[in-house]
Amino acid sequence: MRASDHRPGRTTPPRPLDVESLFPDLAAHRRTATRLHPRPGTPGPHDSHVGGPMLWPADEPWPVCTTPHRRAPGPGPLPLVALAQLHARDVPDLPAGPDGCDLLQVFWCPFDAHGPTGYGMYTHLRWRRAAEVREPTADLPAPGAVGFDGYLPEPCVLHPERITEYPYIELLTGELGTAVEEWEDAQEEAAYEAEEEAGEDGGEPWLPTYQCDLSVAPGWKVGGHAAWNLTGPGTMDCEACGCPMELLLTVATTEWQADRKSWIPLEDGPMSPTGVVVGNHGKLNVFACPREPSHPHGFSVQ
Repeated sequence: MRASDHRPGRTTPPRPLDVESLFPDLAAHRRTATRLHPRPGTPGPHDSHVGGPMLWPADEPWPVCTTPHRRAPGPGPLPLVALAQLHARDVPDLPAGPDGCDLLQVFWCPFDAHGPTGYGMYTHLRWRRAAEVREPTADLPAPGAVGFDGYLPEPCVLHPERITEYPYIELLTGELGTAVEEWEDAQEEAAYEAEEEAGEDGGEPWLPTYQCDLSVAPGWKVGGHAAWNLTGPGTMDCEACGCPMELLLTVATTEWQADRKSWIPLEDGPMSPTGVVVGNHGKLNVFACPREPSHPHGFSVQ
């Protein structure tokens, strides 16, 4: 029996409002997502985890980055950092990989030295069948040089929890989008007026909003809807077939923010359990082609 079978779960509080009662047309846009709830621990190679040992075949070369790194001259190919490992058995919203693979392994380079600007991230995903790893390696290479400590995750066990999400507010169009935005504006205005009436000693009034409390969950998750808070909504189509891609994984700097406290689990609420920092304390959204999982993934830092 896996160690994860004995771990206490994490429970997202019920949403403060039933958003489908307010806006019935949102039902057509409902998606499930699995919040991963990483917490510091000692995961093993057979567990789903962040920052733990990978279930990696002893006879298979470890993935490396071959891009020259200005701050690490001369080391040659740089071993990638093991970021996360996800088993389909543990994560309900993890889609099947190519040829029925059931294990997703995520790596990244510990230097910002990639892409058109030369200051971007490099993330590598590897799918495999867990049962085929008969002789896992005990020798997991370290990168040797690190450009930024935020690329080194603290070992964390996971407490997966399935939730319901709705689209990022700027993706809602037509009458539905107008109705949600008008309601959002009214909620914000009401909160402002309540704050004015309460004065300095009256505390900080709070009213739920669609954007912060009823749509996209913060933190590490698999599936669901992507947040586009930095760039605004963009298109993410598969470069191989043109099919609209779907959110596969979100790697987040924080599990919640000051304006999203309603998502803090009932059991606890550490803000940054993994020690990971993405971009300017944001998140990395990883997208996959729903038509063919072997097609290249898409990435967006928000």
